Amino acid sequence: MSTENIVAELQKILKGDVSVSDVDRETYARDTSLFYVKPEIVVFPKDKEDLQELVKFVSKKKDEGKNISITARSAGSDMTGGPLTQSIVVVFTKYMNHMLEINKDFATAEPGMYYRDFEKETLKFGWIMPSYPASREICAIGGIVSNNSGGEKTLSYGKTERYVKALDVVFANGERDTIKELNKQELEEKMKENTESGRIHREIFNLISNNEELIRNAKPTVSKNSSGYYIWNVYDKEKGTFDLNKMIVGSQGTLCMVTSAKLVGMAPKKYSKMVVVFLKDLSRLGEIIVKFLEHKPESFESYDDHTFNIALKFLPSIMKKMGGNFFTLGFQFIPEVLMVIRGGVPKLIIMAEFTGDNQEEVDGNAKKAFEDIKSFGYQTELLKDEQAAKKYWTFRRESFNLLRTKLKGYRTAPSIDDIIVHPADLPKFIPDLENIFKKYDLIYSVAGHIGDANFHIVPLVDMKKEGMDKIIHNLMDEIYDLILKYKGSFSAEHNDGITRTAYLPKMFGEEVNNIFKDIKNIFDPKDIFNPHKKVNGNPNDFFKYIDRA
Repeated sequence: MSTENIVAELQKILKGDVSVSDVDRETYARDTSLFYVKPEIVVFPKDKEDLQELVKFVSKKKDEGKNISITARSAGSDMTGGPLTQSIVVVFTKYMNHMLEINKDFATAEPGMYYRDFEKETLKFGWIMPSYPASREICAIGGIVSNNSGGEKTLSYGKTERYVKALDVVFANGERDTIKELNKQELEEKMKENTESGRIHREIFNLISNNEELIRNAKPTVSKNSSGYYIWNVYDKEKGTFDLNKMIVGSQGTLCMVTSAKLVGMAPKKYSKMVVVFLKDLSRLGEIIVKFLEHKPESFESYDDHTFNIALKFLPSIMKKMGGNFFTLGFQFIPEVLMVIRGGVPKLIIMAEFTGDNQEEVDGNAKKAFEDIKSFGYQTELLKDEQAAKKYWTFRRESFNLLRTKLKGYRTAPSIDDIIVHPADLPKFIPDLENIFKKYDLIYSVAGHIGDANFHIVPLVDMKKEGMDKIIHNLMDEIYDLILKYKGSFSAEHNDGITRTAYLPKMFGEEVNNIFKDIKNIFDPKDIFNPHKKVNGNPNDFFKYIDRA
């Protein structure tokens, strides 16, 4: 069956738009990863009924032998190629972008709703969802759920899985259900159902129960992990609860299609105070991190000299993001500009933010941390107010976007962009990491959630340069071996996608990887949802799909 015939059939059964235009196909051939994968068809569903019809259609065509699949896409800020496909891409931001229900306790949003709009609405009721990522201004709810996102507040408040209370989903046969935490009696009733949801609950429960010890021993011990299917929190034996959301969150749309998410959050603290440290070298980084953590900052972030220099070079872009009076804002950046002129560009900038509902207590905690960190001998600043801290947050939040869009002749190559180890291992880990990079003639940026020892390391490369493929391949192998040595994870929050799926057997071993395959098969036996992500990844895809334009 030709693409034209498929489009014609889809246009008959869907209320939303179906496109094969070059403009749309080019638009959705990229995310913020290194890849270019051009879809055959772009679908913009109007609502959850459209999504059901689409899934049923694709399932039927699969039975007829058609090589066809569907991949969900929200804002496209994914760094792993997660929403890229050569078949049908389903874009939610055009129509399925609404807040369906909101109050002081929860909000239910469609996957295409941008987080920036979501937070504006929740703040009217006095709360936020604290697991938002650094890309908060350009990402959407579907991607946050799909990747089990974390960000600057994750150190204190955890990742997205903690804030998902229910997901309305479409399974691979087109049936829909609302997934939520079940107690023992509710689970027993659910498993008796003659429905797709009943079958999936039953088979996943048996899979986890029959492999309990293997699964327990394979659990990553770092504070965050988005690699593989997160099977460890689905069944809580002690509480007697069972929640498939813990697995669906972070599954990159490979198990089912999410039509809406019921989310909760927390009231933001009233007061904050930031301590900033400018490190001229990384020799005492591990000690500084340990000392800062003793004071329990709410957020603990970092970015390096490359990001710092780019941000200053494109200062108007930064000030535009900050808003306010352009002339007044300019004065705030005089210390940083002077630092560059004098040749004192720091190797790493560390930001520790202390928050609370009592101004005196916040000021006291920040001052104690400031005094302790100042004793290390590095330039340390206790910022006077939130406005002074805003420029550093803007640097940090915009760091990847600046590097991705402003460096002429180079491009970001997210590949080892989300590694995590244990904070206690940093004094040994960092020298080992630097020794690997010394082998390669690469410019790279470092940013991330330093309190979790979660580093976003992004090489800046010319992909047309001969031998660059081999350099990236060798770098990934060596860095991932180092992560395994320190019992870390290949991805703390960015997920697997095209970038890391093929490396999951290396991280978890074949037995656990086979459990991941069983999970995929239970949910999606025809492999219609986002194939070759999370399981069955081809190691050649990374280089096959690199965008060399």
